[in-house]
Amino acid sequence: MEIIRISEDFGRWDELLALILSSFAYMDGVIDPPSSAHRLTPASLAQKAHDEIAFAANKDGRLVGCIFLKPEPGSLYLGKLAIAPAHQGKGIGRRLLAVAEDAAKENGLPALRLETRIELAGNHATFARWGFTKTAENSHPGFTRVTSIEMQKRIT
Repeated sequence: MEIIRISEDFGRWDELLALILSSFAYMDGVIDPPSSAHRLTPASLAQKAHDEIAFAANKDGRLVGCIFLKPEPGSLYLGKLAIAPAHQGKGIGRRLLAVAEDAAKENGLPALRLETRIELAGNHATFARWGFTKTAENSHPGFTRVTSIEMQKRIT
């Protein structure tokens, strides 16, 4: 498996969108509000990759994972971490996380930050195993209840 930086000439936006939607499909009917992944298009993914730092994991010529990173004051935000369902649990997420840690160091940022939906306890546990700690609870616009938690990992 190789991890590549997604650049302007990537050209596999339809495949990338399919990867994200398939890996986020288990959330449908579980989280409220629905995942923002449903609003993505190949064009918006290309713009997102232009505006952020994006990586894709390839295995045997197929996309099996991706991560989008956005520098913020004091941290590097991890978004759209997606692993193809058939490839989950095989270390691809950890490999992409290592790339994110390297990117944080290269950008002089001392922490990684992410948000995960309150209903996704399995994700909370996975991120905790990867060294993230809960730092905040948030609500999406229009909601009075907590809809997501924020987690951070300090980079040493």
